Amino acid sequence: MARVIPPARPRKLAKVPFVELADGRLQGVVSSGSDIERVYVSSVAAGSYAFACSTNNNRPCGGARGSFCNHIKALINEAVLQYGVERVVRYLRVDIADEERSAQGIAAEMSGTNPPQGDAKAAAWVFSRFLRHLAYLELAPTTAPLPEMQWFPPTRAVA
Repeated sequence: MARVIPPARPRKLAKVPFVELADGRLQGVVSSGSDIERVYVSSVAAGSYAFACSTNNNRPCGGARGSFCNHIKALINEAVLQYGVERVVRYLRVDIADEERSAQGIAAEMSGTNPPQGDAKAAAWVFSRFLRHLAYLELAPTTAPLPEMQWFPPTRAVA
């Protein structure tokens, strides 16, 4: 069976509608504060903390020059809400004291290592997964199986 982990705490989806720990990165989609039609695809690599942030049109983020931009900080904050601080720290391999274990503490610890600017090539895949999640919201409620979800194991045995 596929394990579904409930969020550590409820979160609002307006600022960061999509966040995931996948592909060796914390990655997600962050809404622009100035333009309703623009979103940023941000990521931080586990271990090296290499970061990338670009718009949905593959334009680089103006704030991610040499350090974490506000989009990446918002992504870290929402990841802590979604997955809990312990899981985020473990996944990103951040060595941090117990009293500093918060989204701000994680961001400060990673920023303090002067991480390199990462490759933004993964942004297209992250944005594509985000759009796929949005497509499921448009489907009418049904108990019939979805063909593309057939790879999930059945929840009960059929006699």
